[in-house]
Amino acid sequence: MISQDREVQGWEDLFSAEEMEIARNTDLPDLLSSLGYQVKKIGSYFTTKEMDSIRIRSRDRQTWFRYSELRGGDAISFLRRFQGKSFSEAVNFLLDYHGGVRAVRAPPPRPAPKKNVPFALPTSSPDTRRVYAYLNQTRCVAPQVIRGFMDAGLLYEEAERHNCVFVGRNSGGKPVYAAKRGTYDKDGKSFRAGVPGSDKEIGFRLRCDRNSMRVFVFEAPIDLMSYCTLHPSVTSNAVALCGLYEGPLDTYLRENPHLRRIDLCLDADGPGREAAAKLTKKYTRQGYSVSVHTPARGKDWNEYLQLRQKDRGQER
Repeated sequence: MISQDREVQGWEDLFSAEEMEIARNTDLPDLLSSLGYQVKKIGSYFTTKEMDSIRIRSRDRQTWFRYSELRGGDAISFLRRFQGKSFSEAVNFLLDYHGGVRAVRAPPPRPAPKKNVPFALPTSSPDTRRVYAYLNQTRCVAPQVIRGFMDAGLLYEEAERHNCVFVGRNSGGKPVYAAKRGTYDKDGKSFRAGVPGSDKEIGFRLRCDRNSMRVFVFEAPIDLMSYCTLHPSVTSNAVALCGLYEGPLDTYLRENPHLRRIDLCLDADGPGREAAAKLTKKYTRQGYSVSVHTPARGKDWNEYLQLRQKDRGQER
């Protein structure tokens, strides 16, 4: 299998110069709209509602930059970073997006954005062994927490690639959102991708207990599960934003007006702390009591959980 770095360096063996030019010159606002992002123009640049730190300049619509990560690039790098595609998958996707054009010098006409992508959950596997092993043995999530999420219909194993599938359900219990994560990590990273047509205003969440006035907020589903492992009493009233877009929290608060306390449990890195400060200001103005909780060690709650489990193993 070709590594990503070798694949990028040897693109001449995979694609022609004309094909690479077509892929790299993709109009990013149109591409993001076709992928389901809510693109908006602010002054001299474009951004998205889901990732408001993304910047695409109006005079150069082929490159992006994300200030929260201090990195950017073209359409190829965007698909690799945010859609989990390999280099060749990203280029082929963009060539197909441009109508399957191959080795032509003239840029193709701009395609119309895709609309109304139907949401459908990936086919489930008859067993959950890989997902269970990954979350328990690699991620240190407690067995009872994994089983609880599976029994609630919030987690299962995908049949085709055996990815974890985290399911977001609306207030009526209907699946309207799903995110996939690979069960194999390389250098701390694994495949991640949202399911097309997902409702980003719902995200991933636990049911709301009307007897509790607080809600816990996380960036990722695995961080939420890690927190439940560390705090077994937390079995409801929690939302994973699946990023840093607060839309899922706004929906949860709107659907549960009795909630008055927000516990922000975002990552302890730069973007997480920046988002926590922003959200604290926003929801305090709306009358909520907001607290910020960060793990004692590590970048996020799962890393902290793994460090704790490692320490306990060394003590034995």
